[in-house]
Amino acid sequence: MSLKLTVIRGLPGSGKSTLAKTMDALHYEADMFFIDKCGRYRFDVHRTREAHRWCQMMTKRALFENKSVVVSNTFIELWEIKPYYRLAEHFSAQFQVIECSNCYGSIHDVPKSVVSSMRKRWQPWCIEPNLG
Repeated sequence: MSLKLTVIRGLPGSGKSTLAKTMDALHYEADMFFIDKCGRYRFDVHRTREAHRWCQMMTKRALFENKSVVVSNTFIELWEIKPYYRLAEHFSAQFQVIECSNCYGSIHDVPKSVVSSMRKRWQPWCIEPNLG
């Protein structure tokens, strides 16, 4: 099996995590950073950047260990994908982006106003975006 890095993107409640769990790869997402030792989700907006750094670090570690990875985050703007694209290049991993557009409702109770704001900033993926 060749090394692969898959990025799953979409608005909150679009099915990203559900899809990621069906794939044969290690699964990471920034939301995992906010799960405490008792398994409770404790989101802290002030630690969002730290959560994304953690997600990138876990992905890098797995790729270094020659393990395929799927990362499911919102990735609203294309620049957010860039670190993962570069990791795939660095480790010569196949890179894939999947967009989810379902509407199941957010399990983390993201306010509709926030989802609406994200929708307005959404940048669609194209086959060869300029991520270099």
